This record gives sequence, structure tokens and C-alpha cells, in this order.
Amino acid sequence: MSLRSQRTIRQETTAEGVGFLTGADVTLRFLPAPENHGIVFQRVDLNGKPCVPATHEFLVPRQRRTGISGNGATIELVEHVMSALAGLQVDNCLIEINAPETPGFDGSCKAVVDALLIADFEEQSAEKPMLRVSQPLHVIADDGSTIDARPFGRDGLTITYVLDYGATSPISAQNCTVNVTPESFVNDICFARTFILDSEIASLKALGYGPRTTAKDLLVFSADGVLDNKLKTDDECARHKILDCIGDFALTGCDVQGYFNAWRTGHQTNHELMRQLQDTAAEHQTKSQVA
Repeated sequence: MSLRSQRTIRQETTAEGVGFLTGADVTLRFLPAPENHGIVFQRVDLNGKPCVPATHEFLVPRQRRTGISGNGATIELVEHVMSALAGLQVDNCLIEINAPETPGFDGSCKAVVDALLIADFEEQSAEKPMLRVSQPLHVIADDGSTIDARPFGRDGLTITYVLDYGATSPISAQNCTVNVTPESFVNDICFARTFILDSEIASLKALGYGPRTTAKDLLVFSADGVLDNKLKTDDECARHKILDCIGDFALTGCDVQGYFNAWRTGHQTNHELMRQLQDTAAEHQTKSQVA
């Protein structure tokens, strides 16, 4: 497959919302950026307005989310914004942010997608790097969740997510497969919302998280079903997990090519698989140069 041209947005655009973690009012300002700039967050609320590139080098350990940190600044919950950008193939963008986390919106990234579609896109002359799966890879987490990668018989990125928390879980077993393109991302993925069990809320509140978040802001599952909300699709939770995968994969700075099969995987497992994929690609390149 030939490399595609990099893209940025044609004009600046904004998205606003409330942070899930801190309850802060957050504004994201998306600005066009030159080729090979990548995706960079800038904390405009801090002295010196430090920038943090959205790459693996700046990842910080987190539970249930993806955070980046560097140059004296931290940005939490970047995965949904990164997913929107990657899903629409926006490769170069400066994102000004006035808080330590991105907005939660409705638990999905549709608000970011809508803002980027309004901004429109501009093709650039440089090519987008590609990271292709050349051999099977496998990651298993301590909790038994797994994610596999293997070469695929066609170009592009295809993800299957299998979600099954057992017969006693209020979240039904489900799976979803998506061949990721800008069109499929808009139509099938970007609206899917994050989810949580009602039994988990008290402990998160005790840690100070979610002071302004209610069951209407995401999917909260109880034994009786979804609280104060309705599912958009029967497999919305699996679709959201694919949304997370796309955002986590985007931290490679490359178009990822191959077939991925995930079972109950989370952010840390996604990141580890991407590290393995990058290491394998680097080893292959070194061997090719030596030969």
C-alpha cells in the first residue's frame, strides 16, 4: 500500500465541555499545523504555555485512561481526542487546552468529530508514516485480557473487540468488527460512549473524581440496566472500546496497518502492544539495513 499524504485542518475550531476527573470547564482549541508537526497539546493555563507531544514517549501510567506528561505539564484523558483525530486522518494539529484534562463531553468523541468536520481538512505534501504488522503479536494483562495483532490480507486497520464480563455482569456480552476509515469512524464509532458500573462510582467519587459528572454524561450500568440514559446500539460498549483502541494506537504517530483482535483489553494493554509493534518494526528495519 502506498503511503497517503499527511493532513491538517483548514481552519481553527473549538470544542468545550466539563472534565470528568476534575469537573473543570475545559476549552479545546484546534489549530492547523505544518507537516511532520504531529499532534501536540499546549497547556495555555500554565506559565510558559508548555507543549506535550501526543506520542508514546510522553505516556504516563494511568488506570482506566490515557495520560501524557512532559515539559512540566500533564494532560489526562487524551484517548478520545486522539481517536477523533486519527479516525478522521488529521495528522498535524496544535491543541490548546486550558485545563489538566480534556472534556468528557457525553463520553464519546462525537463533539470533537463535529468540530473537526466544520474546520474541514487540508492535504499536505509529506507522507504519513506507516506501521504495518509483519508478524503475529500477543499481549496478555494480569487480569487475563488479551490483544493480538497479525498481518491482514488487505490494506488498512481492522479491529475486532470482544467484550464479555461474564454472566453476572449487567453489561451484555457483545462484539464488533470495524474496518477503520474516516467514513466508518464517523458512522459506526465516534458516537459510542464510555461506560462504568454503578458499583464503581462510590470509590471513584471518594478519590475526588467526577464532581460534576452524572449518569446522563456517560453510560452507567446497574443490575436493572442503563441509568438515566439509553444505548445507541446494542454493542455500544464494544464500539467504544474500538474507539479507545484507535486513540491509543494513534500515539505511534503512524497509520497502523493490520488486523487486531481484542478481548476485554484496556489502555495499558493497547499501549504495550503498540510498543511491541514499534520494536518489531525497528528490528526489521535494522536487519534489512544490515543485509
